[in-house]
Amino acid sequence: MSNRGWAVCAALICSVSASALLAESAEDRNLGRTPRQASEAEQSPPAPGGQPLSVIDWLGAQSPPQNRPKRPPNPGRADEPPVADNALAPEVQVTPLGDGAPRRIGLVPSSVTGLRGDIWMGSDTDALIDRIRDLPDLHLPAAQALLYTVLLAEAQAPQGEARNGDLLALARGEKLMELGALDPALSLIEQAGVTTSTAHFDLWMQLSLLTGTEHRVCERLMKAPHLTRDYGTRIFCNARAGNWENAALTFGSAQALGLLPEEQLELFDRFLNPDFYEGAEPLRVPRQMDPMTFRLFETIGEPLPSRILPRAYAVADLRDIAGWKSQLEAAERLTRAGALPDNLLLGLYTDRQPAASGGVWDRVAALQRFETALRTSSPEAVAKTLPPAWEAMREASLEVAFATLFAEPLSTIPLAGHAAILARDVALLSPAYEAAAARVIGRSPEDELLRAVARGDTPAGPAPDAPLAAAVHDAFTNSAPRADLMALARDKELGMAVLRLLSLLHDGASGDTSALRDALATLRALGLEDTARRAALQIVLLQQ
Repeated sequence: MSNRGWAVCAALICSVSASALLAESAEDRNLGRTPRQASEAEQSPPAPGGQPLSVIDWLGAQSPPQNRPKRPPNPGRADEPPVADNALAPEVQVTPLGDGAPRRIGLVPSSVTGLRGDIWMGSDTDALIDRIRDLPDLHLPAAQALLYTVLLAEAQAPQGEARNGDLLALARGEKLMELGALDPALSLIEQAGVTTSTAHFDLWMQLSLLTGTEHRVCERLMKAPHLTRDYGTRIFCNARAGNWENAALTFGSAQALGLLPEEQLELFDRFLNPDFYEGAEPLRVPRQMDPMTFRLFETIGEPLPSRILPRAYAVADLRDIAGWKSQLEAAERLTRAGALPDNLLLGLYTDRQPAASGGVWDRVAALQRFETALRTSSPEAVAKTLPPAWEAMREASLEVAFATLFAEPLSTIPLAGHAAILARDVALLSPAYEAAAARVIGRSPEDELLRAVARGDTPAGPAPDAPLAAAVHDAFTNSAPRADLMALARDKELGMAVLRLLSLLHDGASGDTSALRDALATLRALGLEDTARRAALQIVLLQQ
């Protein structure tokens, strides 16, 4: 450093020291002390009581130590042990900042379902989605009801990233659509958020196309075109909104780049240019069907029958534009899957007089005659019309729906013989099965089993000869639940346990007696007593 630089540094140091001395002198003058008094004050002993003097005397005088507010004790550490129990690191749940906590998604609260709000929390999201998608097509009405309960239950999403709940909601909505329950699926996906991802928006569009509410989807898409990557949806919504130039431009791009299947491009060509194809031959039905293709066929005047398509497409035939026979067949199909209220089926059955005979017309005629006899309250008329109506419902696998509709009014009619036994079975298959236990007056092993199951008791007599009935007898006698499924329920994986139970119950109803015994015993151990009893009664009474 040069001599000039050393001189500058020395000047700065002197300036700082001088400033500090001037500040101290000013403080001493303000306190009325000489520099010597100030020096003696610094060397004076501490104040009485062991409390140090304040740096500023008058501040210490105004706020004596004994009058200062005391720091409150930490309540969280009051009961904390002085030492740790072990050297293991505590379990800490980690959530990325900005993602937020997983949401509660569902349509039915816990007060209605009876299921806790943590049925998904302990499970892996991918494992849950795979289990939901791989569920078999359930035919037992009690199993179907439990599946709807789990899919619609309001519950916390699995722990981890916030998107876990969105992915699970998407899988639940897809399963409801597969079952044909389009309205609940639509409500669930709207609650989860249709703008959450392109997959959510595309499912919203598919459900809306099948229910005839696509105008809401298209209005949203016109405001935010980025919500979907599907060119078919963009073409359809632009055309629907009257933006024919945009629709034609998008169609041309999709056609040139091969962004849509050839069959769908032909459909869109006829949809956008109907005059050019007037009088042309009908298009071939593609092997793979999707809601957009189904709707386009209807739009160009070539509607497709839903009976050859997956169950979700049957909802389209419930509209007034479909014929009565198509409505009846669609309603029966959806009711068998538990996706349609029983009263709607009854309303269609009694809408008008059957126009022909055979098939669904015979069922309509039999049920109308029985309902007319039931309104007359005539035991003779009811005894005459009940057997053919019950047989017609058995042919369509609608016995439980029939029982739900007619068990209560049928219980007021005094019957005898075969009609009385049928009325008893109808009551046992209805929600009022427990009260119907008193109507089981027989002493056969099957009667003893039905009476005990309806009341939730242990069967007193021997097991019936039928294999499935014997499995039900074992489940209500002394069978132990599945330990692995009970462990899942304890680990906040009740949802996964129920999904696995549904597969087990399906196998049991199909003839696997050990699976049936384990499923019923585990349902009872988990507190799902109503499902266990109804499933057992349905298996005993409806087995072929």
